[in-house]
Amino acid sequence: MNITCYPGTLAGTVRAIPSKSDAHRKLICAACSENGGFLPLRAPFCDDIAATIRCLRSLGADFREADDGLFVTPVRRQAHALLDCGESGSTLRFLLPVAMCLCGSISVTGAGRLPERPIRTLTDAMSAHGVQFSQASLPLDAAGSLRGGVYEIPGNISSQFLSGLLMALPLCAEDSIIRLTTPLQSAAYVDMTLQTLRLFGAEIAVSETGGIPEYRIKGKQMLHFPEHIEIDGDWSNAAFWLTAGALQADSPLTVSGLSPDSTQGDKAICGILQQAGAEISERCGAVTVSCNRALNFDVSMEEIPDLLPILAVRAALSAEGASHFLHAERLRLKESDRLTATANLLRAIGGRVDELPDGLTVYGGQLLGGTVDAQNDHRLVMAAAIAALRCGQPVTILGAEAVNKSYPGFFDDYRALGGNAVPSDT
Repeated sequence: MNITCYPGTLAGTVRAIPSKSDAHRKLICAACSENGGFLPLRAPFCDDIAATIRCLRSLGADFREADDGLFVTPVRRQAHALLDCGESGSTLRFLLPVAMCLCGSISVTGAGRLPERPIRTLTDAMSAHGVQFSQASLPLDAAGSLRGGVYEIPGNISSQFLSGLLMALPLCAEDSIIRLTTPLQSAAYVDMTLQTLRLFGAEIAVSETGGIPEYRIKGKQMLHFPEHIEIDGDWSNAAFWLTAGALQADSPLTVSGLSPDSTQGDKAICGILQQAGAEISERCGAVTVSCNRALNFDVSMEEIPDLLPILAVRAALSAEGASHFLHAERLRLKESDRLTATANLLRAIGGRVDELPDGLTVYGGQLLGGTVDAQNDHRLVMAAAIAALRCGQPVTILGAEAVNKSYPGFFDDYRALGGNAVPSDT
């Protein structure tokens, strides 16, 4: 599907969609709980959440849709399960260790770029604790039973490896310790995992030595569905609307349903936009943004990698000068090589950008419009659509269906806010 977006202005209020990161974790804990319960997560689901639900069903859980959410029946142990993870890295990395606590054997498949994304760190750790793998990339087969014990993994490759083990090890018979061999990156996502596990009653102790955390997890724990549970509004996808507001001097844009107390790292978008000259106000979970000045800015992407594409668009529309995106080498392992893909996106619509091994330098000025290949990356689709609002000519996005990975209603909301986006034959 190709879509052409025209220059224009967005105005009004849009409600944040449920956080994909929060939903993954709560779906898994709900399915692994002793009692099950009602999760306020409504259909239609984005592709990544649908993948997690599909895999949990294969593991023996059941989900019954209601108007306002899902009734979750916990997993019943299976002899074998087929896990089709689609293109969801979170589904794969979270459920690989969890499944080997619940199943005798599994077969795992994936689509798109997922088979190329690294999991050897996780498979090596699991191989040392009772699991046999056919290979360390998809498609793969695994057999055995995950055991507790001492795990040593790096903290600077993917926080999802750590989160997957944190969700699995309470289900093992033995107590466990996870020691990181390098400093932790994307710590906010691990905090979200810990918060969710504790909500379901898990006991996990965290200590630090030299700034590097260590996790102690009791074995034979039972997770219990809590009496009250919510799904956070998604700061990662809200960032596209908030940035649109920061590009408009006379038309503030509001996103409702965002918690200022969320553990999501991407709520840092507000501080970055303020640094870049935006005016921001927050009240009762609603964030309103408008443009004051268009300043250059520098930002480290270590903790907020998903914000790079939309912040690069913001930088390309700043005043003359350069903005610097640092410590972003892990972005080469996303749905696309997101450093190269973001640089190509900006160049395709008239921007100037230097690509570095671990970051980007983006030069401010004007964007002209043109045709963008989204590289099957949902965040590039949304970034291009926001960029089109301030281009001199329309922007045609090739492969715009990639947006279904995280935000299938994005273009509906875009049009509801006044944006002009139409199907294209280009």
